[in-house]
Amino acid sequence: MSNEVSKRLPPRIILSPEELAAKKQALEQRDAQIRGVSSIHEMREAIKQASRVLPVLTEVPRLKLRDAAGFRARAMQGLPFLVDGIVGRWPLTRHTPDMLRDRYAQLHVRARVGDYINTAFAPDRAMQDMTMADYLDLAGRTEGLPPYLGNLELKELNSMCHWPTWFDKMGPARFWIGPAGTVTPLHCDYDDNIFAQIWGTKRIILSPPHHDEFLYVREASAMLFGSPFDPESPDYGQFPLARQASMIEVTVHPGDMLYVPAGWYHQVRALTFSLSSNRWARGVPFVMRAA
Repeated sequence: MSNEVSKRLPPRIILSPEELAAKKQALEQRDAQIRGVSSIHEMREAIKQASRVLPVLTEVPRLKLRDAAGFRARAMQGLPFLVDGIVGRWPLTRHTPDMLRDRYAQLHVRARVGDYINTAFAPDRAMQDMTMADYLDLAGRTEGLPPYLGNLELKELNSMCHWPTWFDKMGPARFWIGPAGTVTPLHCDYDDNIFAQIWGTKRIILSPPHHDEFLYVREASAMLFGSPFDPESPDYGQFPLARQASMIEVTVHPGDMLYVPAGWYHQVRALTFSLSSNRWARGVPFVMRAA
């Protein structure tokens, strides 16, 4: 790997415990202000309380929505759903993975490497800077857990993705690239999320917000909680309460868009080489607006 790659990407900064605590407090205050709530903790508790009265979901429904009003009315129910007819019209879906090497071989990226599942929410998890071509070569020859380009801002791809204006305010598009076997372990984000499957297929397992009490969750940040429980290979000896957690599985295919409400736990595994993108809302979660 060339020194030139590391020069092009911002350095990773490891903070002391005191610096981390001060940064965490500042981030929580900023996050609350951005979302228009008085407290992130109170927002999390409100989401979990609202989820306790939701009907039990046995499968993720597939819908056709005509406009933002239809999306918002459905999202206020607090349950995940698939949307047809959006992503399939994006110019990016007409390309193939060969495009990454043909057009973006020298693009600088940062890959998750090593055991990034068990260290997913650690501030010092292993990352490696490289070009897109280096990544594709490494991912193609790695045995075991493949390296993963996860949660990257790839602005070069933005013009080929036409996101619906369902949220009043959204964060930037994030991209997820990797071969079969790349995994994002079980976690929840406390923002509403729309997830677009562009190439390939992924299996996503979902669990409602209030079932965090069964999932041995750990706080990574005020807006992100992770679970060590693996619903694809459950160890009920180590995590006995997880037997009580509801799990819903859905496979997303090219052209699918999945709405993941704030607070819903989800684990994501690529079944084939895959390109996905998502955007998080930056506002009061829809399930709280229905109260």
